[in-house]
Amino acid sequence: MSVYTCPHCGEKTFTPIRKAMAGNMKSKGKPCPKCGMLCVNGKGATIFDAIYCLVAFIFVIYVYLNGTKNEWWYYHEWPIVFGLVMSMLIVPRIVHAFFFKLTESIRIDAYK
Repeated sequence: MSVYTCPHCGEKTFTPIRKAMAGNMKSKGKPCPKCGMLCVNGKGATIFDAIYCLVAFIFVIYVYLNGTKNEWWYYHEWPIVFGLVMSMLIVPRIVHAFFFKLTESIRIDAYK
């Protein structure tokens, strides 16, 4: 079930999963099944990725520095850091799938 329109051809060819895998402006993008041109999520997705990953990385550093302060932190430090790193990979894709609009890929090397 295609819900999102391609910015090149104007057809509804992108599903939420395909849109989530398109990535942000720094990625190559996903080709439209109809016209074959590459599409990515817009500037808002790139800004969201940068802010979210920065905040998650700050929490990773905080957990690492305070992991030896008490017994609970000491035993749960690794699962918390693993969860934060996994969230840096999963949460942006979920947000890309539903909240940002598709734009054309502007990378020059994507078309070579």
